[in-house]
Formats: sequence, structure tokens, C-alpha cells
Amino acid sequence: MKAFTLPDLGEGLAESEIVEWHVNIGDVVTLDQIILTVETAKATVDVPAPYSGTIMSRHGNEGDIINIGCLLVEIDEQVTATTAASGTSLPSPPSANRKTTSSSSSKNREHDTHNSSTPSAKNDAATVVGNVSQTSHNINIDEFWVGSEKSHDEKMVITALPSARVLAQKLGINLHHIQGSGPDGVILDCDVHEASDQQRPGTEMLRGARRSMAASMAKAHQQIAAVTITEEAILSSWAANEDITTRLVQAIVAACKKEPALNAWFDPDTMTRCVHSMVNIGVAVDSQYGLYVPVIRHADEFHAEDIREWINDTVAGIKARKIGREQLQHGTITLTNFGAIAGIYATPVVSPPQVAIVGAGRIIKKLVLTNGKAEEVNALPLSMTFDHRACTGGEAARFMKALVTQLES
Repeated sequence: MKAFTLPDLGEGLAESEIVEWHVNIGDVVTLDQIILTVETAKATVDVPAPYSGTIMSRHGNEGDIINIGCLLVEIDEQVTATTAASGTSLPSPPSANRKTTSSSSSKNREHDTHNSSTPSAKNDAATVVGNVSQTSHNINIDEFWVGSEKSHDEKMVITALPSARVLAQKLGINLHHIQGSGPDGVILDCDVHEASDQQRPGTEMLRGARRSMAASMAKAHQQIAAVTITEEAILSSWAANEDITTRLVQAIVAACKKEPALNAWFDPDTMTRCVHSMVNIGVAVDSQYGLYVPVIRHADEFHAEDIREWINDTVAGIKARKIGREQLQHGTITLTNFGAIAGIYATPVVSPPQVAIVGAGRIIKKLVLTNGKAEEVNALPLSMTFDHRACTGGEAARFMKALVTQLES
């Protein structure tokens, strides 16, 4: 029987949320068959089976947050008739190897314990239980060992990942009250999250897109020298059935061509700016799972009907949680049409390395003077935040002027 743990899904993403299991215990799977779908901070990813065989155990529930290296399934690998007939010896199961390693590590630690004069060292056992991602926590795997603690005057051995111990300490969770779901009852991060949800009714751990948004906003707040400029576009020339989002995308493309300084990336470490010739617009999409910002690449090559088709397909993919990592990458400027829900003006948050984000508010009616006569018109409020380290106020104002001119045409 072989154990399969969560692999590294790329881009330094240590955590994933289980979105959906596609197999149950007892199911027979083939190599590369999709067994579950997870959501990282970037996108949803389908995880294939690394072996063919029967699912003997399944670890983690939908909604659980798991780390790289956490046990997912144990598979009783199929042995072909040819292999069985030839008498070829099969490699030892991973579980046996883990047991040997654990025993060896325990003996080494036990030897060190006898040489130690501190009482706490004598009460501690040492067992390495697996690889631990160091992306989220500054923990040396060579220092990971399982200790024993006393609770209610009874000695109780707790086996837990170091990241789970750190998390439990932050959340105020007593590990003695948790039943681990990992191999041999090891307490995982997801077990601590579940205990926290039960301990504090009405609270929940941020997951998926919401977790990613929290990290991105914190990063932006720390790094961006943000300035917001506002303006209004008078929509007297618009038809009654104008597609607002499509017009906004086209207007941003035109403004980027007129003033390209806002269509750029900025690297504060090297103090370099990359001004892009192509326009890749990230379009903020609100969903029940959180905020997603898929990117319409080469938006300057899209016609109006192409933009609308892209929006419809992308929104449908987000609702079905079927959006790939590549669809969220390489944006050069962002659009948020918050006015579709509510709001007139805002201070949108720039997402580094980008240097600008355009926000559109709710269309309002205004009275304006035309040839000395009052006239009611529709006005579209616009808010743009830019990184003042990479853009001058003049460049931002010229961009906004070009944006308004295009919308009013």
C-alpha cells in the first residue's frame, strides 16, 4: 500500500483548501485519474492519482486547509499478472520505511536524552514524522520532534506537525483535546482549524480566495505609496443599452496607449519600472468564494463582442470554481466596477507589481448647464489609485483625462 501526500503545486504555495473529492474509499483508480480538486491562493487545481489501485483511506474533508506533505490517500497499488508470475520482488511499502526511520530517529534522540541533564529533556520522545513545508513558518525540519506534556496530572503524548503547534498557540487551542487526522493520529493544521471553528461559534478561518485577498491587501498596504484621483465622465452620447464593463475595458486600453506610464510594473528592490506595450487588464470579480481578478490578456486586440464573451465565460468559470492559475497572472493594470453593486467613489487598492487600478462607481444623474439651460445627464464616477513611486501626478491626470475622453465619445 502506498501513501500519497499533497505535492508542491508550484509558486511557493504551501497551503491548499480541499474543494471536492472525486473518489471514495474502496474506489479503484487509474494512473493520472483526478482524485480531488484543491484551491490554492492562486487558483483551483485538479490533483491526479500517482498510482493505479484501490483507495484504502482518505484524509481531509471538503473545506479543510492542508499543507504540502500532508497525507491525502493511501492506495493499494495494483500488481500486474506478469509481475506476480515472474516473482519479482516489490519495493518495501513507504509505511515500512517510515517506521524504520522513526525507530532509528527515536533511538538517536533517546541516546541524546540520556546524555542530557535537564528534566524536560528526559520526558521528551523524538520521532520525525515527515517533511514539513517551511514556506509559512520558520521551522527547521531537523528540529522537529514529538514531545510529551502533562495534562490533568497525566502524561499524554501529543504528535503534531510543528506548523500545527504554532497555529494552535496563536488560536489558543489545547492540542490535548484534538484527535489528529494525519497518519498514526498526527495532528495537522486542518485539525486545529476545525477545533477553532468549533470552539468559537460564529467565526471561521479565511480560506481560498479570501485568504489570498487578505495577504495581497496586507502586502499592498505595506508596499504601495497610494494616491487616489477622481473624475466624472458625462455619458450624454451613450445608447440606452451600452455595456458598461466593455466600455470601461476599451477606455482603459485607449488611456494606456495615450499615457503608458500607468500600464506598468514597479520593482521597489531594484528601483526599476517596466512599461508594457501590451495591455493585460485584470477585472475584479466578486463571488461567494471571495474576490478573483482574472486577466484579459492583450485586451487591445479584443472587439466589444469578444470582451463580453470573455467576461461571461470567466464569470461562469469562477462560479463553478473552475479557474486556472494562468488566468489570474500577468495583469498590467486592474479594473474594479464596484458601482455595479453600490458606491460612487472609492480608494481602490493597487496590487503590486502593478502601479494602477481604475474603479467605476454607480452611474448618477446630475444637472449641468448647456448653453445656459439646465440639463439632466448621466455621470459615471471614476476613481483611480496609483503608486506615486512609479507614476507622477501629471501622468495619472493625463491618464484619467484620456479615460474620460474615451468614455464620453
